[in-house]
Formats: sequence, structure tokens, C-alpha cells
Amino acid sequence: MSKDLYGFPDQPIKGWSPLSRALGVMSVVFLVGLTLLTCVDVVARYMFNAPINGAFELTQLMLAALIFVALPLTTAARQHIEVDLLAGFMSKGMDKITSLFAGLASCAVLLVLSWRLAHHSIKLAQDGAVTNSLALPLDPIGYLASLSCLVSAGLVLAISLNGMRKD
Repeated sequence: MSKDLYGFPDQPIKGWSPLSRALGVMSVVFLVGLTLLTCVDVVARYMFNAPINGAFELTQLMLAALIFVALPLTTAARQHIEVDLLAGFMSKGMDKITSLFAGLASCAVLLVLSWRLAHHSIKLAQDGAVTNSLALPLDPIGYLASLSCLVSAGLVLAISLNGMRKD
């Protein structure tokens, strides 16, 4: 198992690799789908004056799915934006403590976000909420977002705890 620049292992938790591959494939599928849909819609709209019905809704749903499918991948790769204004002035021990605090705070925020998204998705399902023109249900995207935030919270926690163990 190799380590990145910060000394963290590539695999934050056991069993992450298969899930990582699946999320990567899903991200590619959504990205290719978005690209193809947009290209075909633009060509159909401007060359044949016949836009694809519901292309805007499909684009919205696929973009939301792409963002939330990629969230755990971004979290595991530790590619979120960080600002280390005081890192040069702190000792290694203090740096570990602040990193752990930031990780725990991020984990808490992601858990609350997951809970609220799940709650909202349940309400969407109960209300039978659908998109305007294609009548696609909205709750599956909410469940996907909630699950994604939950997985990301677990990854942040694992990464934070792994960071406490490094030298």
C-alpha cells in the first residue's frame, strides 16, 4: 500500500477499492451521458429545430448524481480545498490535533447533511414529487445524495483517525 504526499495510505478503509471502482465507473457513465445528451440536444436544436424533450431535466438530474457520486472519491483522495494559514507555525502534535478536529467537524457536517437529505427524500417519495416534463421521481437522487454523504463521513473519519497514527 503506497502513501500520498501527506503520508496517508491510499486505501482509507478496508473494502474501499471495489466501491471506489464502482463509483468511478458511475461517475464516468454520468459524465459521458451528460456530454452526449448536451451534444445531441445542441445539434438537434440548432440544425433540425427539434430539441430533445426533457433534456434540461435529465441534465439537472445527471449533474446532481455526478456530483454526489464523485463526493466520496474526492473525499478519499483528500482533494477538497484546504487552507493551512497556521500550519507552518504549529508543532507536529498541534497540527495533528487541528487536523483531527477539522476531520471530526467535517464528519459531523456530512452526517447532518446525510440525515437531512434522507429526511427530505422520504418526504419527496411520500408526496410523489416528480420532474415537470418527464415525470421522473426526484427521491432516488435524494437517497443517492444522502448515501454519498454518509459514505464520505465514514471516509473523513477513517482518514482523520489514520492521520493521528502517522509519524
